[in-house]
Amino acid sequence: MAMDAITPKKDIVRADPVKRPTQAEAEEAVRTLIAWAGDDPAREGVIDTPKRVVNAYKEWFSGYGEDPVKYLSRTFEDVQGYDDIVMLRNIDVESHCEHHMAPFLGKAFVAYMPSENVVGISKLARVVEIFSKRLQTQETMTAQICDAITESLAPMGTAVLIDAVHECMSTRGVHHKDVSTITTQFTGVFKSDADLRNRFLRMAGHG
Repeated sequence: MAMDAITPKKDIVRADPVKRPTQAEAEEAVRTLIAWAGDDPAREGVIDTPKRVVNAYKEWFSGYGEDPVKYLSRTFEDVQGYDDIVMLRNIDVESHCEHHMAPFLGKAFVAYMPSENVVGISKLARVVEIFSKRLQTQETMTAQICDAITESLAPMGTAVLIDAVHECMSTRGVHHKDVSTITTQFTGVFKSDADLRNRFLRMAGHG
């Protein structure tokens, strides 16, 4: 069942980033976890694992070093009278739960109703990618994507739906596999106009 994102929103851009450890310090932390798990960090099979893990973290969490607003700053006014929904479907979401650092994977559906300007469609997908490459809750990420589009483009309305499976639920805890979580966020005309909102949901395959 879909639910509106109600988790308090995080800043779109982190104003005061934390001091990052060095590569060597991060690799030593991975060695500690390997030992805590019961293995020998010096064993041949895992001796290079700390470096691999740290390099993987650079990719998985690269969103901390990027500003989503920058990708939405170049807009276009000449739309030849177009006055309907702009929507992207099935944007890949690859993120990590901030509670257990386990992956959650799914799809995002993003739409806005232009007021004057439109943005390149690839930039919308990029915004989803930036926020997904941070430690997240799905609810917060849904709100962040919606806020970034709303604040940058000032559209008549914005709609975001994310449908994802969380490995912190499927591989631990209750061990329920393939349980999908759906979160939504609507602003402007998508929030006030039920017909338009339902049209978005149908186009996203959730209506």
